[in-house]
Amino acid sequence: MTGERVPPGQKVIERFPRLDLGIIPKFDENKWRLRIEGSVENPVVLTYKEVLELGQTTVVSDFHCVTGWSRLDNKWEGILFKTIITLVHPKQDVKYVTVLSGDGYSTSLPLSELMGEDVLLALSLDGKSLTAEHGGPLRLIVPQKYGYKSAKWVQMIKFTVQKELGYWEERGYSDTADPWTEDRYSR
Repeated sequence: MTGERVPPGQKVIERFPRLDLGIIPKFDENKWRLRIEGSVENPVVLTYKEVLELGQTTVVSDFHCVTGWSRLDNKWEGILFKTIITLVHPKQDVKYVTVLSGDGYSTSLPLSELMGEDVLLALSLDGKSLTAEHGGPLRLIVPQKYGYKSAKWVQMIKFTVQKELGYWEERGYSDTADPWTEDRYSR
């Protein structure tokens, strides 16, 4: 049964490993801000409290790491990315979104791929607040992509007309990051 849910080259694991650049940003609820800007009608800077007030949704999805492991049935709770789109109103020519993290990490995705009902800015995992080691307080979750597209410690979301390559994409990883075709590296 899991074979239909697990992409080729992946092994199912139970424990959620920590993989990152080795820097865990400090979180101070009173100082933390989420900037949403770029080619939008309504750029905003939100406090942590304001992010919590955006309304939360629960999504159960699988997580696939480019290093070859998958963790099934992760219960994420957070803000649908569609809510962010509605909040800032991207301009007509926007095609991409760049997500920047508190540790200097970045990734970019087509706007169309962030419109899914399972794409969210997660605040909790499996009923508990997202820990710092797993991207807390706020992490992007894009289940249909390898995990490097699900940026941890999100602090800025930038809507753009042109594609901006992210941290791993600049280093040779695939920009499409499709686990079902094992698209791990640029060709």
